[in-house]
Amino acid sequence: MAVKLRCLRMGAKKAPFYRIVAADSRSPRDGRNIEVVGTYNPTKNPAIVDIDEEKALKWLNNGAVPSDTVRSILAKAGIMKKYADSKKASK
Repeated sequence: MAVKLRCLRMGAKKAPFYRIVAADSRSPRDGRNIEVVGTYNPTKNPAIVDIDEEKALKWLNNGAVPSDTVRSILAKAGIMKKYADSKKASK
């Protein structure tokens, strides 16, 4: 099963709120997910990002592929750098 880290849209019309989830790549965007990793609220200024770092690193180490949006959110939070450093240290 191919797992992706991606956004699950929530909230009202014109007021999006996203959960960052680990989901099977074949399931639809707002379909079944495996685990909630964090949240992202772009409507606030500045945008509010709340990510459980341990869960995100666990899924990345297990081979989950982040979407482009989630990759940039994780990079801004510093999680992608920690993931890269952990891969480099394991070699």
